[in-house]
Amino acid sequence: MERDVVPTIGVLALQGAFREHGTILVGLGAAVREVRLPTELEGLDGLVIPGGESTTMGKLMEAFGLIEPLRAFARETPVFGTCAGLIMLAERTTEGDQPLLGLLDITVRRNAFGRQVHSFEAPVDVRLPDLTGAETVPGVFIRAPWVEEVGEGVEPVAWCDGRVVGVRRDHLLGLAFHPELTDDARFHAYFLRLVAGHRPAELAAVGA
Repeated sequence: MERDVVPTIGVLALQGAFREHGTILVGLGAAVREVRLPTELEGLDGLVIPGGESTTMGKLMEAFGLIEPLRAFARETPVFGTCAGLIMLAERTTEGDQPLLGLLDITVRRNAFGRQVHSFEAPVDVRLPDLTGAETVPGVFIRAPWVEEVGEGVEPVAWCDGRVVGVRRDHLLGLAFHPELTDDARFHAYFLRLVAGHRPAELAAVGA
């Protein structure tokens, strides 16, 4: 990042590939903090919610008192969810009740592409003008969801096999796949640009 002010990005570290996200973000010039408790959200410029098992992740969020603090944080601060992170950002799943943050007006189908043994890699079609040089990106799908319904204010931004696998609303970004498990860091770089656009004006202008 061509910035003099280093953003601090939290990575929710309850389970999943949080270390891989952190490695990419550090490589792009961000400072990274692992988040397990509500107090660790303080002072962050953005947050990544990684993949994992969404039901377990939701229960851990409840156990650590994170649900309401995360909701409040995401109302003002950029959040990037991948795979289970996308599910946690959703208002609804097709499978019924589980703890969700309810931040995106979408319905998500869990394990839509199949179970663990059906994991696969495939190109993802992307329509996100600010994603530098990308019309397709590599996608790693592991017990991956897809977005069944998109509500008001939510923009589909990625597709695989005709299914919506990426959405954005304002400063919230959710993907059904795992960009942190590829060599392509463009989604993480895009997220850091979202972060820069939501920082205080005097900081967002630095390095612009």
